[in-house]
Amino acid sequence: MTIADAVTSATAEAIALDNAYVAHNYSPLPVVATSASGVWITDVEGRRYLDCLAAYSAVNFGHHNDEIIAAAHRQLDALTLVSRAFHSDQLGPFCAALAGLCGKDMVLPMNSGAEAVESGLKVARKWGADVKGVPEGMANIIVADNNFHGRTISIISFSSDQSARGGFGPFTPGFRSVPFGDADAVATAIDEHTVAVLVEPIQGEAGIIVPPDDYLPRLREVCTRHNVLLIADEIQSGLARTGHTFACDHWGVVPDIYLLGKALGGGVVPLSAVVANRDVLGVLNPGEHGSTFGGNPLAAAIGTTVVGILARGEYQSRSAELGLHLHSRLRSLIGRGVLAVRGMGLWAGVDIDTRLGTGKNLSLALAERGVLVKDTHGSTLRFAPPLVITAEEIDWAVDQFASVIAEAGP
Repeated sequence: MTIADAVTSATAEAIALDNAYVAHNYSPLPVVATSASGVWITDVEGRRYLDCLAAYSAVNFGHHNDEIIAAAHRQLDALTLVSRAFHSDQLGPFCAALAGLCGKDMVLPMNSGAEAVESGLKVARKWGADVKGVPEGMANIIVADNNFHGRTISIISFSSDQSARGGFGPFTPGFRSVPFGDADAVATAIDEHTVAVLVEPIQGEAGIIVPPDDYLPRLREVCTRHNVLLIADEIQSGLARTGHTFACDHWGVVPDIYLLGKALGGGVVPLSAVVANRDVLGVLNPGEHGSTFGGNPLAAAIGTTVVGILARGEYQSRSAELGLHLHSRLRSLIGRGVLAVRGMGLWAGVDIDTRLGTGKNLSLALAERGVLVKDTHGSTLRFAPPLVITAEEIDWAVDQFASVIAEAGP
């Protein structure tokens, strides 16, 4: 039975309501989720799907993680929001725990990943003015081609994605984009007014693009030599997704600023953070930046629980070990409709032969077989299941993928 065959009035009505009242800024698969547990999502028809997207890595620790949900319930019964006009008993412990996990001094708590990026850009510019002595309005920040850091105006100002840019100008100045993976290009682009280099250690939306092994170490050396901040956007790649706490750890690189989000909220609440040492984050003064919900007690309590889970290291180990299995199984399909497989840990980008159809079409076919993935750039599928997935579930998902590409074969 296909998704189309299984659709009842409940599914049709839910999709129709979304189409009528929800802005069309996404093109979702025709699946209406109603509950989830672990790696499995159940729709309004009672069909179960193996989630190989994990809400773009926001659900690293599984849907309805018992430990995280218990922390949320405890805090819901106590206190949820006081804004930053007052202290709360949850904020300090959360920031202390997260700073310790990152090996840094201070945390600026925010909500969405894009908000963390925007906040990091502001901090870098303020640091440039106050510490480096860059004249007002002259600061520049170097970014990588084909980056994805969000879709706010400042962020799309340095995006390569024309679908994110078309019709949204004028754009924010002060950014220079150079090829991802090219440390020489970064070094050439730096001048006396450069305050930061912003980079994803592994590019996610671009198709899980892993840079050359010398790239991040060379960026670290270049930034240190030129007194420029290295900002690592670990919003998708961080928090155990790639087999380490941070993707930067694969190359032994410590950035000046970590940008975190997605899984930091445990799949329960939006929670993001800018994490750095006091000589960087200390440039902010009262009134210069803020967020009503940033660091709220509910999010902070959940975030503290997430940091505690990460401190145990179990999910990093699972991602590393099961990631080898996932990549091995996916690579076995190269030459059978798959052109290339990239990634680290439980994070894989799979380039498909365009003769099989579009990535969206294959995503629909996989959904009909009970596996949820997401396409990007037309012909790449991303596999990023919750880290609680088992080897048997990986095998089942890849078997369904193999059947789909065999059926679609030219």
